[in-house]
Amino acid sequence: MLKTEKRDEIIRAALEIIAEHGFHGAPIAMIASRAGVGAGTIYRYFANKDILISVLYEDIEDRLFPYILQGYDSERPVRERFLHLGKALLQYFIENPLDFRYVEQFHGSPYGAALRRDRILGARENRDVFHEFFEEGISQQMIKDFPLTVIFDLAFGPVLYVVRDHILDVVKLDNVLITKIIEACWDGIRR
Repeated sequence: MLKTEKRDEIIRAALEIIAEHGFHGAPIAMIASRAGVGAGTIYRYFANKDILISVLYEDIEDRLFPYILQGYDSERPVRERFLHLGKALLQYFIENPLDFRYVEQFHGSPYGAALRRDRILGARENRDVFHEFFEEGISQQMIKDFPLTVIFDLAFGPVLYVVRDHILDVVKLDNVLITKIIEACWDGIRR
């Protein structure tokens, strides 16, 4: 197995196990066993489990952001851009339920809390398309003038619950319903 293949297998195994059992229920030995490598091999790629957890989140973002930015036009009206971002985010998580389950756990953990705080309150260069979009929408008085964390929660909190319900087979989402959901989220943040 090549080095990159080993790293990818470790990442895949960690994603699966953490999505199934949570951070505390995913010891390095279990991840190594699922990846088909020795526990020591994991430490060649990741100094410790905390770094593995952070790298895994970064890998998900590396897949997520190109997906949601596909066809995104920053010159479009604010509402249209929000609908694009919201639908793409929802669709990505429907298509990648393990990524969703991992992100959901990550954001509810001390790892995610620290990252979120740094991104929302931190330096401008750490911000992503969502920050730029919301700041622009607020400055144009198209979006309610709430703290960014509240805007994020109002805009995408419902999306997380809907994705969870879809994954749990409580609701079946199709393109029509997805559009209506994102339009309802827009109604929650628009002025």
